[in-house]
Amino acid sequence: MRLCANTGCNLHLIRPLGFSLDDKQLRRAGLDYREYADVRQWDNLGELLDQVNRERVFAITTKGSVHHSSVEFEEGDVFIFGPESRGLPIEVLGLMSHDRKLRVPMLANSRSLNLSNAAAVVVYEAWRQLGFVTAR
Repeated sequence: MRLCANTGCNLHLIRPLGFSLDDKQLRRAGLDYREYADVRQWDNLGELLDQVNRERVFAITTKGSVHHSSVEFEEGDVFIFGPESRGLPIEVLGLMSHDRKLRVPMLANSRSLNLSNAAAVVVYEAWRQLGFVTAR
């Protein structure tokens, strides 16, 4: 949520969530950025995909072979990240063509980046390519 508030990205959350969006709980967790982030919730991935350009949806996954920095990003692109504990389900990956399964490069035999770090790496690369529009 903080990343979205600081970069102007929209945060789309697919239910069921593993956490509560209750303002009191968010503040307690140090996530007091809700008022600065555009947060939308969806009952399932299909609902979200029906509202966006499916050709500009990218899965961020350790199972991808295309580096995130080799794609020419466009305004409105959508990045899908899975749960930190297990990544994206095979059903979701099956919806994506090879060129839309992106991987953040890492050293061999290392554990994956945590979700917030992976999201920051990808979002900032896309924003950089777009010239850091609206940045101060």
